[in-house]
Amino acid sequence: MSDLKWNRPEKLRALLAEVVSWKSMTLSEGERQFPIKLQAKLQDLAYFQKNPDNLALHDADLRRKFLTALYKHPDAKETICLLSHFDTVNTEEYGFLEPLATQPEELTKVLLENQEALPKDVQKDLESGDYLFGRGTMDMKMGLVMHMSLIEKATIEKWPINLLLLTVPDEEVNSSGMRHAVPILLELQKAHQLSYKLFLNSEPVFTQEPMDPAHYLYTGTMGKLLSAALFYGKETHAGEPLSGMTSPYISSFLTREMEWNDKFQETVLGETTPLPVTLQQTDLRLLYSTQTPYRSSALYNIFMMKRSAKEVLDIFESVAQTAADKCNETYTKICKKHDVEPIGKVKVIRYKDLLNYAMKKLGETFVNEVKADIQYVEGWDEREKSLRITDKLMLQCQELAPAIVILLAPPYYPAVNSTGNELVEACTAFVKKLANEKFNLPMKRIHYFNGLCDLSYVNYAGRADGWTAFEENTPVWGDSYTIPFEGMQKLNAPVLNVGPFGHDAHKRTERLNIKNAFEEFPVMMEALIHEIARM
Repeated sequence: MSDLKWNRPEKLRALLAEVVSWKSMTLSEGERQFPIKLQAKLQDLAYFQKNPDNLALHDADLRRKFLTALYKHPDAKETICLLSHFDTVNTEEYGFLEPLATQPEELTKVLLENQEALPKDVQKDLESGDYLFGRGTMDMKMGLVMHMSLIEKATIEKWPINLLLLTVPDEEVNSSGMRHAVPILLELQKAHQLSYKLFLNSEPVFTQEPMDPAHYLYTGTMGKLLSAALFYGKETHAGEPLSGMTSPYISSFLTREMEWNDKFQETVLGETTPLPVTLQQTDLRLLYSTQTPYRSSALYNIFMMKRSAKEVLDIFESVAQTAADKCNETYTKICKKHDVEPIGKVKVIRYKDLLNYAMKKLGETFVNEVKADIQYVEGWDEREKSLRITDKLMLQCQELAPAIVILLAPPYYPAVNSTGNELVEACTAFVKKLANEKFNLPMKRIHYFNGLCDLSYVNYAGRADGWTAFEENTPVWGDSYTIPFEGMQKLNAPVLNVGPFGHDAHKRTERLNIKNAFEEFPVMMEALIHEIARM
């Protein structure tokens, strides 16, 4: 045991502080450097000095990389994949304390001395001395540090099961790291004759309501679709408003229909998805003008459990048609009141149908050039590119206006659930019993993790027609955004999430419970691995 670097609470805490200090905000240079530093850290372990090929960096996108570290027992095929992400959200909200945002020990001390402006519950946690503050302490570098400790101990004690540590960038934006990791998981499976038994993530415990004290484990994760709409009216001068139709007028009808619409809600196993909400609504013009706005867009967030992308898109189209009908009815009454001839009726068009129309009218070469031109624009993310491609095509097909063009934009997170799986049910019962008996820690099971999670990409049980609707109606599909659906289907091992406890992920008050993270969590994780090895 003396050979272990990360086996005691104080050693784990020191390792976490070091790993958190490696700034790795999504899309930053630090995110690109992080896996290189991590590889160097893991190279200190004797096992990887003897087996250097088992520790590797792999290409994601935008010069980012992800890391795999495989401990392989010579007589084992069964493999647990320990999954984590190393990127974090940004740190601007820390204000003048931003330089300490990734220095957890120092930040915690300074916050204790300057706590007056913090909420009462945060002050209480600070004064208790039970929490360590800092960006990434909770979400989710503690999970990664735990996996490093498990790998180290497994290599020295020669645990009779394989462990594959996989840690990726970009979970917080597009899950690009995980999507690129799927084919590598399949390659490693073939090269080392691995049999994936479980994908074990260690995302932190998220509260179900503000300041919820309960501990949870998760046997699945919610899915998410980003539905988008481009509204196309008819331009006119502000002095002649009824000679056209503004796009904000059209969009107001759909936003009213989409916001908090319970048609999109699903209830599965007693749990219900959050209601849809608008994430962005904007005019596509770049400059102010007295010409009325006739092109605008909106993004709507939709969570899902059992539904496929096709089913959600069908509901979205139905809701958009309702909005168009209400818009047309109101507009017709206004025109009649002012004795004005209507300019037309708002129709609903799927992106797939707009694309086919543009192909016939303008030719495949022109459409491909439009896509290529927009892909080359630096500073536009996949969502903006999706909207701009649609807009460019509609500008050349204005005879279709007025219209609501509906589409899907990245990211897409398929829902995954392993409730009912024999192994996962046994693991759930084991962890709950251990937590209660050893630590007097009541633990509850949540069937769907109530945040976005990379587990969405390691187990896909849907049919091909479910994802085809996404491919056909996502303008950037195949160019700057793809999902390896077929590879995901081959990774058909169950999923489980057991993580540390804390509060306020993505806030300046993000904090990790010290006792749980460094004393309880390690015991539970090691015992769980050994229990799985015996199953």
